Amino acid sequence: MKKRSLLLGTLLMSSAMAFGAGFQLNLQGVRQLAMGGTGTAVPWDASTIFYNPGGLTSIRSFQVYGSAFALMPRIRYVETPSGSYTADTKPRVYTPFNLYIASPVAYKSKLSLGLGVYTPFGSGVTWDDDWRGRYISQEIQLQTIFIQPTAAYKFTDNISFGAGFVYATGNVLVRRAIPLQDPGANDGSARLEGAANGVGFNLGLHVKVTKQFYVGLNYRSQVNMKVKNGDATFTVPSALSSEFPYTKFRSELTLPQVATFGLGWSPVKNFVLQFDANFVGWSSYDSVIFDYETNTPTLEDTRSARKYRNTVTLRLGGMYKFSDKISGMLGVAYDPTPVRDGFVSPELPDNDHIMTSAGITYRPAKRLTIMGVFEYVITPNRTSTLSEAGFKGIYQNKIINPGLGISYDF
Repeated sequence: MKKRSLLLGTLLMSSAMAFGAGFQLNLQGVRQLAMGGTGTAVPWDASTIFYNPGGLTSIRSFQVYGSAFALMPRIRYVETPSGSYTADTKPRVYTPFNLYIASPVAYKSKLSLGLGVYTPFGSGVTWDDDWRGRYISQEIQLQTIFIQPTAAYKFTDNISFGAGFVYATGNVLVRRAIPLQDPGANDGSARLEGAANGVGFNLGLHVKVTKQFYVGLNYRSQVNMKVKNGDATFTVPSALSSEFPYTKFRSELTLPQVATFGLGWSPVKNFVLQFDANFVGWSSYDSVIFDYETNTPTLEDTRSARKYRNTVTLRLGGMYKFSDKISGMLGVAYDPTPVRDGFVSPELPDNDHIMTSAGITYRPAKRLTIMGVFEYVITPNRTSTLSEAGFKGIYQNKIINPGLGISYDF
């Protein structure tokens, strides 16, 4: 029994907090999302605090910007090789948000200041408690909030540089069943939850090459999110309760660095074309380590390999200004998964993302802009095995995501 419990405890913790590319949210601006997530070269509004702090000097007055989204991910699992069993995640709506405040320090000043509060990682996956993969995952939820004070300086009429300090805070919840039944044949369960925080920075260079052509460079550092006082709670048969005690735990997850090169080009009046290439340093997510305050022969500290690979995301988008009040945007993006074969889990059955988006902006008054966007993301079906658990299947993913934003210039 002890040997069996040790194996169960190892599997229990081996893939907890296994969030990755599927939880990376590129939703920090409505216009930018509508144009495929591009926005490094052209500073449309105060959301440039995220996309390229160097563009902050293009904001000519005090501006307040807010946006929110309704992220609706759906995942279907099909058992292989028979295909006779399927399971769907429960419908959930997640609401990432952004708030930006930006202004030059004085009229025609070369120095601009801003503050961004945004949610770059989040979402979750919830399966039925009795589905066949319940011993790997029943639920995982993640929320992060980044707070970024920012400053930018215009060295010449064409070159600006900006930098922001990032303080990150967040919460994580992981639930899964344990294959230890009570007299009523009910599975045991594990629940891990905790708060995390970390720090980082955001740098940006904006260059106006000509009146029609722009270049942007952006670097967002990795952020080490540390859980220092998490809660691990177990429900098991009473005879095994001493092997699975309530305990505190410590863990750490490194959110990846992102380096972006962006181009903006206006070949004709009222039309802008944008291209971004994001290098995402997912290789920093090499393993997951759990350090428990209380250890038993079953509940030992664990280290589980992830071996994520770096990726390059390609984005393309365009905007056409129909009138002084109305503009329309379209965009596409290809975001390859960092998750290698053998590591695909129902906690995050990630695959390559193919994204399409469209949006509109409306200016009912001179200083007020209302923005809307709709994003649709699909992933090719992925057949994979989670090697450490021997769990095989085909995963089918899609995401629907409408959003609204408002900006006002004082």
